[in-house]
Amino acid sequence: MGCELLAAYAASNASGQRKFPEQQVCEFPFQQDRNRVLRCSAFRRLDFKTQVFVPHDFDHFRTRLTHSLEVAQVSRDAGRALGLNEDLIEAVALAHDLGHAPFGHSGEDTLNELMADFDGFEHNAQSLRVVDYLEHPFADFRGLNLTNAARHCIAGHENRDGVTHSEFAGAAHPPLESQVVDICDEIAYITADLEDAMAAGWVNETMLADQPLWENAHAQAVAQYPDAREIHHRIAAVRLIPQQLSADLTATTFANIERLGVETFEDVQNAPEKCASLSRKMADDLGQLKKMLFANVYRRPDKLENDEIGASIIRELFAAFIQSPMLLPSRYLERIESKTDSLHRVTCDYIAGMTDRFAREQHAEMIG
Repeated sequence: MGCELLAAYAASNASGQRKFPEQQVCEFPFQQDRNRVLRCSAFRRLDFKTQVFVPHDFDHFRTRLTHSLEVAQVSRDAGRALGLNEDLIEAVALAHDLGHAPFGHSGEDTLNELMADFDGFEHNAQSLRVVDYLEHPFADFRGLNLTNAARHCIAGHENRDGVTHSEFAGAAHPPLESQVVDICDEIAYITADLEDAMAAGWVNETMLADQPLWENAHAQAVAQYPDAREIHHRIAAVRLIPQQLSADLTATTFANIERLGVETFEDVQNAPEKCASLSRKMADDLGQLKKMLFANVYRRPDKLENDEIGASIIRELFAAFIQSPMLLPSRYLERIESKTDSLHRVTCDYIAGMTDRFAREQHAEMIG
């Protein structure tokens, strides 16, 4: 997006400084960030990492990759309405799960347990580690050398434990582009998980009878397509839910910006509260839908059984590598031998970068 179209509080292309100077300076640095994320190997591996359902058990279920694409779409729509930098939003949305472990949030929790005495594991921090260090396509430096603005957005300012990344502690909040992606991530995964769960038969319309988001969207779908079959009403309703939430996010954020007197990019980061938010009503409705998914999807017995299988694979792989580091690939061993990283951190990096499929294959080959 050209600077002339951006709101004053958006990230301008002039704010696209990088940690390492480069010979060729790009006029649109955030487009370059997006391109580097799209072409990195960690992004491609998201296609075989679990979102909720086991990747490719059924061709239509989301993977971590398709989830990231949906987050980018929802975020760009909201960002355009708010006059934000869409290129930065897209780069951040596509990169936000690069550090996610295999086997979904169960895998993340397991790695965090295993790394409890070694600074833990958290996927936002790991995503930043991926773009800063673990990806290394350039000869002059490690990492993708993304802009500092993109890196701040990927870090999310605070991890899920509320800990602020030390590099960005000088700002109370991340840029507004990051705040929008954070909320749109939740919008995208809840509505996508709902659609996948309905396709799997884990959720039906009886379970949705007291859900305001579903009822409003379904009523709109019936009104728009009165002669359509119920399956088309259902498909349209799932499509309308993120539209309703995105419109509310835009309206509420505009109101917050005016109420907080935010005018500049720096004002966003120093405001007394985050500028981006849903209205209280919509946040409550989304929370109610999320609670239903926890009861019927995320905590479903067969889902938990799959989660435990993945957790066991990670635990046993981790123990094997710690006991016999020579099982690690040579490029990982070099980091240990040069004392660049500890054995535990290198092992964590290696496992976190695995796809579900590769982790299963490694486990079968090494442990059986």
